[in-house]
Amino acid sequence: MTRKKILGSHVKRLLSGVSVHGRRHLNEVETDLLQTELLLEEAIDKLTGSFMAIHSAVGSRQATIDRLLAGGTPTPEDSEKLSAMSGEIGQHVNSAITSMQFQDMTSQLIERTLKRVAGLRDFLGTLSEHGADIAPETDSDEIVERLGKVSMALAIQSLELRSVLRKSVEQRHLESGDIELF
Repeated sequence: MTRKKILGSHVKRLLSGVSVHGRRHLNEVETDLLQTELLLEEAIDKLTGSFMAIHSAVGSRQATIDRLLAGGTPTPEDSEKLSAMSGEIGQHVNSAITSMQFQDMTSQLIERTLKRVAGLRDFLGTLSEHGADIAPETDSDEIVERLGKVSMALAIQSLELRSVLRKSVEQRHLESGDIELF
């Protein structure tokens, strides 16, 4: 094989590898960001529902509360409803707190995304470092040698990055009895 063909083969392999590596990580970054967006939307919907339920529970007993504040006597039914209100509100608050667990999962996704971006930045930095010393007058044997070294360095970086990244995000659930209210 001629030097020109060897050089062309190495350049093609290197550029193809950089492209594949970069696209793979950018696709994973995009996936993580979309997951984060979905988690946030879901959590906000659940939090809104929980707070509306708390508002409704308090609102439905407001007439009884107003009567008590004015010095009136609650009916037995009013007393029963007021007694149950604490437990009902506690359930809604527990639901809201459980919904806020999205923070843990989004933190994991953001951390993983930042590692991917840093890994890709380091990958491109390695490519730049190895390419900076190649001058226009550098002979093809030296270029082939440098391309081999950069390809090896990039392969090692890619493997190291993959070993650092976890594939899944774990959600930790609070038990319903973890939060005590009233």
